[in-house]
Amino acid sequence: MTTTKTGLNKETREIIKATVPVLKEHGEKITTRFYQMMFENHPELKNIFNQTNQRKGDQPKALANTVYAAAANIDNLETILPHVKSIAHKHKSLNIKPEHYPIVGKHLLLAIKDVLGDAATDDIIDAWEKAYGVIADIFISVESEMYKEAKNMTGGWADFRNFKVTKKIVESEVITSFYLEPVDGNPLPVYQAGQYITVKAEIKGASYNQLRQYSLSCAPGEGVYRISVKREDAIGDNPAGVVSTFLHDNVHEGSILPISAPSGEFVLDLKDTRPLVLMSGGVGLTPMMSMLETVIKEQPEREVIFIHAARTGKVHAMKDRVNEIAEQNENVTSYIVYGSPEADDKCDKEGYIDAAWLATILPTNNAAFYFCGPKGFMRAAYQNLKQNNVADSDIHFEIFGPAEDIIN
Repeated sequence: MTTTKTGLNKETREIIKATVPVLKEHGEKITTRFYQMMFENHPELKNIFNQTNQRKGDQPKALANTVYAAAANIDNLETILPHVKSIAHKHKSLNIKPEHYPIVGKHLLLAIKDVLGDAATDDIIDAWEKAYGVIADIFISVESEMYKEAKNMTGGWADFRNFKVTKKIVESEVITSFYLEPVDGNPLPVYQAGQYITVKAEIKGASYNQLRQYSLSCAPGEGVYRISVKREDAIGDNPAGVVSTFLHDNVHEGSILPISAPSGEFVLDLKDTRPLVLMSGGVGLTPMMSMLETVIKEQPEREVIFIHAARTGKVHAMKDRVNEIAEQNENVTSYIVYGSPEADDKCDKEGYIDAAWLATILPTNNAAFYFCGPKGFMRAAYQNLKQNNVADSDIHFEIFGPAEDIIN
């Protein structure tokens, strides 16, 4: 029997491809059941997986999209390597290890059988077991290289490293910054503007640890890491953010936080010298601030348009710093958009960023565009840029969830 470079024979690949329509229809049901079964049998994994995303359905949806993409491209898995690398960055930040993959594979197969019933024949389960083994090996290989690279960097480390909070600064009514320095006093590895770290919240009385990823909000090379965290209070049926409230209420100067090494592919391309447009909504400004602070140091002549949207001035963080940068760098222009400005708020636009307004302030659509914020903001940002004929290759965004929620 012929095989591809994936190691899967033709019969196996044909069975996998035949399940694509089923995955499209039942994918989220399968992955939701997968997480339920896995956590029942391995509750210790709740120390790794974001339980808030589980309740919202974000994690099952993201996994369903990954499984679907793998099945649809089983003849040429190289086509999903960019997707694999993006997920691998998140896995590295969470310290996912090779020994976790057999557990995931076992419960994914059990979930497929559970949801599909008799339709999941022995041939289908056998094909998926083989396919999962190949896909898992790809992830393990990519992640192994990432762990090795992170550990071998000057000041690099694997797993979690203890950091002390040296400063806690209130940036707005809802956002607070935490400045972090390593307890061991050893150097910090240089990261790329736009990357994130994972904070391990060890909350007293909680049955398991909570891991959350936060973008670094300062430029690399400053001898300190900074995260700027929005407090997520309970609203309606949505409970308060477990980690954000813990950080705001219980973490102070002198507190110790275990964090992972910086990760992520949403990074500023410093080889590009074209105009740079940075757009943020709410706390999505954190990676934008890292990029802004970086570009004025590394590319002081590059034209920069910085656009930030917030509800009001009271929740607008780091406004003074952005104004200072714009005043000191004539190539930097800042715009503020407030959804519901109060009487003493000053902004350049009320309401929302729209395509027509963008067209009046953008110097060109031949530029590099980066944006981050809530899903609704990001969906609108993507559509606004497409309406202004911006090429897909020039659009860069960060989302801790399925990208399909933004571009579809």
